[in-house]
Amino acid sequence: MSFRIASNIGALEAYNALAKLNSQTQKAQLRLATQKRINSVADDTSGFSIGKALEAKVSLMQSAQKNVGSAKDMLSTAENQLVSIRDMITQIKSKIADSGNAAADLNSLAADVRAIADEINSAISSTKFNDTELLTSTSAAASGGMVFQTGVGTSETLSTVFSANVALHASAVSTDVDTLVSSATRSNFTALETNLNTFETTVSSSLGKIGNYLQRLDAKDEFLTSAITNSQASVSRLFDADIALEQLNATKYSIGAQAATAMVAQMNFAPQQVLQLFG
Repeated sequence: MSFRIASNIGALEAYNALAKLNSQTQKAQLRLATQKRINSVADDTSGFSIGKALEAKVSLMQSAQKNVGSAKDMLSTAENQLVSIRDMITQIKSKIADSGNAAADLNSLAADVRAIADEINSAISSTKFNDTELLTSTSAAASGGMVFQTGVGTSETLSTVFSANVALHASAVSTDVDTLVSSATRSNFTALETNLNTFETTVSSSLGKIGNYLQRLDAKDEFLTSAITNSQASVSRLFDADIALEQLNATKYSIGAQAATAMVAQMNFAPQQVLQLFG
């Protein structure tokens, strides 16, 4: 063993060990305070990069899921109104059937048909989602389609076209109703049925398309829910601290720092032994 007064190497090494233990204690305590495993890029450079990329992807998927929800709400709005219109078509058919009764008041029946047809036209013009028309001939749902981004990428979209020709055939029925009201004859009631059947077929076709879109959106919603959950779990594994483990580490490093502090004190005193040589 060598004895040096100017440079107490042992004490310096013990001090370095103490500094390292204090740093590890502070890191464990910081993780306990923030409940985060990564509090700076230096804690885990690759983990930080991967985690932030996953967080961004989760945010995009959550936005896409909101879009899916909006698309479903829009389609449900159109569906409810189309079902109502189909029911009104059935009511008109019932009036046509009633006109086959020789004792029927054809003028009254024609007035009833007019009222129902007007309500159908009103339903078509007033069906909107967020001020966007859904059933009119100029609506996006009848022409180019209403586009919703349903995935992370801008190319992951769903375009919905479901009301093509609904307003057109409703207009054709209204023309027949105008003729019927001006001349409530049995033949005009019968003539009304042809365009009415075409209109009903168009409404049924639109409902079928809506059903198909809703099935696709349900599948996308289910996938996004699963993907978001899995991605959030991955982010949690990267960023969230294991509280039990960090508590153990904090205790371990704290005890080690106390021991190192005692050793620094003892090793700092060691050079004084050299003084005994001058006794």
